[in-house]
Amino acid sequence: MFRTALRNVLAHKARLLMTVLAVMLGVAFVSGTLVFTDTLGNAFSKQSAKSYDNVAVSVETYAGDDEKTPGIDDATLEKIRGLDGVASATGRVSGFAGVADPDGKLIGNGWSNTGANFAPGKDGKDASYVFTDGSGPAKSGSVALDKDTASKGKYRVGDPVRVATNGPVKEYTLSGIFTTEDGAVNAGGSLVLFDTATAQKLYLKPGVFQNATVSAAGGVSDQKLLDAIEPLLPKDATAQTGKALADQQAKDIESGLSSLNTMLLAFAGIALFVGIFLITNTFTMLIAQRTRELALMRAIGATRRQVKRSVLLEAAVVGTLASVIGFALGLGLATGLRSAMGLLGGKIPAGPLVVSPTAVGSAFAVGILITVLAAWLPARRAAKIAPVAAMSSVHATPSTKSLVLRNSIGGVIALIGAAGIVGGAAAGGTPGRQLVAGGAFFALIGVIILIPLLSRPVIALVRPLLKKLFGVSGKLASQNAVRNPRRTGATASALAIGLTLVTGISVLGVTLGQAIDKMTTDNIKADYLVSMASGDSLDESALTALSKADGVAALSPQQAAWFEVDGEYHSASAVTPGDVEKVFSLTTVSGSLGSLKEGQVAVGSKTAKSNGWKTGDTLPVKFEDDKKGEVTVGALYKENEFLSPFVIPKKLADEHSTSTRPEIREIWIKADGGASKANEQSVVDALGDNPAMSVMDRQDIRDMFGGFINTALNIMYGLLAMALLIAVLGVVNTLAMSVFERQQEIGMLRAIGLDRGRVKRMIRLEAVVISLFGAVIGVGLGVFLGWAIGRTLSSEIPGYALVIPWDRLGIFLLLAALVGVLASLWPARSAAKLNMLTAIKTE
Repeated sequence: MFRTALRNVLAHKARLLMTVLAVMLGVAFVSGTLVFTDTLGNAFSKQSAKSYDNVAVSVETYAGDDEKTPGIDDATLEKIRGLDGVASATGRVSGFAGVADPDGKLIGNGWSNTGANFAPGKDGKDASYVFTDGSGPAKSGSVALDKDTASKGKYRVGDPVRVATNGPVKEYTLSGIFTTEDGAVNAGGSLVLFDTATAQKLYLKPGVFQNATVSAAGGVSDQKLLDAIEPLLPKDATAQTGKALADQQAKDIESGLSSLNTMLLAFAGIALFVGIFLITNTFTMLIAQRTRELALMRAIGATRRQVKRSVLLEAAVVGTLASVIGFALGLGLATGLRSAMGLLGGKIPAGPLVVSPTAVGSAFAVGILITVLAAWLPARRAAKIAPVAAMSSVHATPSTKSLVLRNSIGGVIALIGAAGIVGGAAAGGTPGRQLVAGGAFFALIGVIILIPLLSRPVIALVRPLLKKLFGVSGKLASQNAVRNPRRTGATASALAIGLTLVTGISVLGVTLGQAIDKMTTDNIKADYLVSMASGDSLDESALTALSKADGVAALSPQQAAWFEVDGEYHSASAVTPGDVEKVFSLTTVSGSLGSLKEGQVAVGSKTAKSNGWKTGDTLPVKFEDDKKGEVTVGALYKENEFLSPFVIPKKLADEHSTSTRPEIREIWIKADGGASKANEQSVVDALGDNPAMSVMDRQDIRDMFGGFINTALNIMYGLLAMALLIAVLGVVNTLAMSVFERQQEIGMLRAIGLDRGRVKRMIRLEAVVISLFGAVIGVGLGVFLGWAIGRTLSSEIPGYALVIPWDRLGIFLLLAALVGVLASLWPARSAAKLNMLTAIKTE
């Protein structure tokens, strides 16, 4: 039976081509994902371990500019250096530092732009950095840059470099260029080295470090050194051996990559699930074409088990071949993804491609198992062929009993799914989303079972139109599309699954995008928003400079503050009284926002209601500096998404701040005459043309909040493209094998006058009908799912309202029709080229 299976595979190479392609693509996705994430994890883990090669003990603190987090002072560091077994102890301090390129723009991505101290040993070198040109900064006024940043900025040793920290931008002289294993640089950021005194002044305070690294003398164990160091450290400090820290970072890297791995594998699973329909269709049609052969095998003594085993062996051979090719493609995909990340600015450490046994085993197990499972039902049907059925078809019209049973089961499953989706939409929140996900699974399975039943009435609706527009070709196409409902259903199901996901994501994405956009436009009046590219807080000097800028009509910070009321923590936004209502859309429920000028506070109406507060109430509070006092509620306002539940005067926040640097998250500006190039330039000039400070107009603000949704949508579309491609292969395969099956029929049509052009048109229209049928089902189910998931989020998103993107849905249907046309090119050409006399004689 193995020889028979192998012979059948070799005899039907062309007809199994699409199956091989489908499995190959799925396996490539799976293996490429596993190899890519394993390679990334290995490279970053080795890089992390390398950076701790000479570190015996690492000490970390949460040092800040307040007394609660003192950090490591020089005295403590000297005590550590004096311990037996300590070869060296180096203090480290770091924070944000952005470098301007020749055009004044920030080099890097903001959040990973870092500044640190150059800490040379007795030999004048810092083991963390290798200088390729010049040397480290030895005095105030000079800096060193990493090699990539220097290259992007076209800087050479001796050049002036504009560097921005959280304060005003300053100009330094470039003393050297270095290479480093620093993770921030490898993530596409930049690293600026200052001398230690300057770095401490910028990021902490003189004589204090955030962290320290200790190296051991020969023969001294890391653990022994750790035990000796720990008693010397301040309370907020934590210490661990270099090896423990490297191991922990390796685990963190693995954990961080696991979410990427899971997401990519989920889309690979969708692609393989879609491929099941193609594989099942292929083996079903092959068995239909070999009815006589299989019946003859039964007649000469083959058992049902042997026939079934023969078909499954064919599937295993096909799956193995596709897995081998797919795994090779997966290695290429992993290499390509690695290169693409480099081109996009992510610097991946050098290292070999990691091909783990798990990746190899998973790829082959998935490819072979999926193919065999998809072929199981056709194999089971093949085994039922009686010897006397040599002249009949395995695909005779199913009995009424079997159709009733199939449709009844499908109907029940679809109803369970629909009930789950509707119930989840009504429940809302996380439990509702879980219920919708479960309902979606059952609904999709139910629709797949019911698709053959749905094909006849749905396609019957367009039959008159096809006949009117395309004559006999249109009539024949519509009849062919429903001739075998199971085959049509399986082919359409693949497209329906892909378009269900694409449509659902589109409906949800567009709806959320418009809700966020509405939230933005409804809540702000400001023309400009100023913030740090790093996400850190702005310096007070920025607020002072902007208050003197030309064209600024109103100006208010959004400064973070907090206090306790009756032991309960409440966040607050410290603002400029009198200007806050000019930059934010604030609807007063009671009282007056003018009371902020008198030192009173405003409270969001929902917060006030839940606590039983009203205008005029005096609230006992404990401030950030632990001082107790009272505040008076001067106004209640309708909540604004850009402000905290409490709005307080900036002066009140400053009086009780424990930090020497107020946490100004952003500054909102209302300009005379609205946004204009002149007003924007005035703001930029007032900030000293600082590359680290972002100045956004209202459209930029809208794009900032809504842009990530469009990015996420594009990523989803790209990942689902694999499933849609496999669905297209399914249409091609079904049509190609259908043409082979109907050679005699096509020959007869040609003999009675149907010319080649109309034969091609018939096949094309059949493909378009099947594709559009699957698309309509997918789009309808996708809209339903998008609505349900959106409802579960509606309570969390102010201004939520369902938006159906009719333009995108129309594009999806047009693309489905185009898919049908393209998928039919080869089968239509093959059908038109058939010799009518040879075709008529074909059995």
